[in-house]
Amino acid sequence: MITHSIKWRLQLWYGGLLAVLVVGLMVGFYTFEARMRFQAIDSELIEAVTPLVPQFAPPGDRGRRPPPREREGLPPPEGRFPEAGPPQDRGPEGRPFVSDKLYYVAWAKEGHRLAASTNAPPDLALPRFAESPSGNLLRTRDPQRELVHFLPNGRCVVVGTSLAPTLAHLQKLAVALGLIGGTILIVGFAVGWWLATRALRPIAEISQAAQEIAAGDLSKRINPSEAESELGKLAAVLNSTFARLETAFAQQQQFTSDAAHELRTPVSVILTQVQSTLNKERSPAEYRETLEACQRAAERMKRLIESLLELARFDAGQEILRRSSVDLVAVARESVDWVTPLAEEKQVTIIAELPPTSCVGDAQRLGQVLANLLTNAVTYNQPGGEVRLKLATQNRHVLFTVADTGPGISAEAAPHVFKRFYRADKARGPANGNAGLGLAICKSIITAHGGAIDFTTRPGQGTEFAVQLPTG
Repeated sequence: MITHSIKWRLQLWYGGLLAVLVVGLMVGFYTFEARMRFQAIDSELIEAVTPLVPQFAPPGDRGRRPPPREREGLPPPEGRFPEAGPPQDRGPEGRPFVSDKLYYVAWAKEGHRLAASTNAPPDLALPRFAESPSGNLLRTRDPQRELVHFLPNGRCVVVGTSLAPTLAHLQKLAVALGLIGGTILIVGFAVGWWLATRALRPIAEISQAAQEIAAGDLSKRINPSEAESELGKLAAVLNSTFARLETAFAQQQQFTSDAAHELRTPVSVILTQVQSTLNKERSPAEYRETLEACQRAAERMKRLIESLLELARFDAGQEILRRSSVDLVAVARESVDWVTPLAEEKQVTIIAELPPTSCVGDAQRLGQVLANLLTNAVTYNQPGGEVRLKLATQNRHVLFTVADTGPGISAEAAPHVFKRFYRADKARGPANGNAGLGLAICKSIITAHGGAIDFTTRPGQGTEFAVQLPTG
């Protein structure tokens, strides 16, 4: 529907506002022009009545003795006026006015016409007496505009003009203003539609890209036309989000593939051992050997599943850390004791420098990190090598490092060390029970503590892992 379209809603709001402004402007201009026209007419009527007033109310009129014909009740000779002014009871007389546009009519107090211009309307009647004994009264009597002037002696003079030319002019003005206003609205709507289309074009591109991504094309990106505009910045944020989404999907696919591969090996071992044993009768020793092989495969599969569940809980933020004051010296010594048998088997010496150090965190999880780092340092060391564990406090942070004297990590493998299921030495995979999840778990634990883990390596000289944790 139209109301669901942002473009149409913007256009309606913009068009409605433009229509109100244009109509208001046109109506205001028309009203102003009409008012000025009527004011000009009124001024012309007032100017026209001024010279007529003395003719029907001249000075000294009250004390003048009427002429003989007037005393006898007879009208004066046609076409003549007394020198002092028109008589009070003179009959109507038609004569031209000073302007062809104006007309006038004068009435006596008794109600009969005293004089009138030749163009005066024949149906013009005596106006009603005003509330004031004298003064001007402007009125509109279609299609005339008239000024009624009441004299103190009771006489009345009306000066008027036809409004037909003015109304015709105003009608033409209304049509012209309507055409101008309509043209402005049409052009305004067209310009508004173009501006709305241009402004919302990035949104259409974003929508198209989102639809293609939803259809499965995770490599699709938005190409904003204006990178510095608000929508351009939004497009940049969405492109970054789409990139992370693509990476996450790729990692998920890789993770699923690696997990299936890691689980397939112990399952295959179990099935092979069981099928081989069931093919024929075996001795008790052979049955025991088969069960032990199945047990080792099952334990490896259990460790793998537990590691996967642990990583899943960290990813979902569901892993609860038991935060308390941790004596890192005690945790480090316990980890060293746990790894010592493996070090003796590999002929590796563990050297620990453990000054009093403490922090706030989960002692069990931190011990897991130390044990994992020490195990890797021993496992990937050379016979007769060394592993150095150091604790220190720097700028409200606790720092512990685990360094070995092994072959180091190649430049190709360095960017992938903390990735899940990644093993620099592919030969040291399932056979050694190593699934490549240890360092990924360590990073998740340290990140959950608000710390950071990193490493430096020197090919042929060894690798050093460094962990930094906040003290509080």
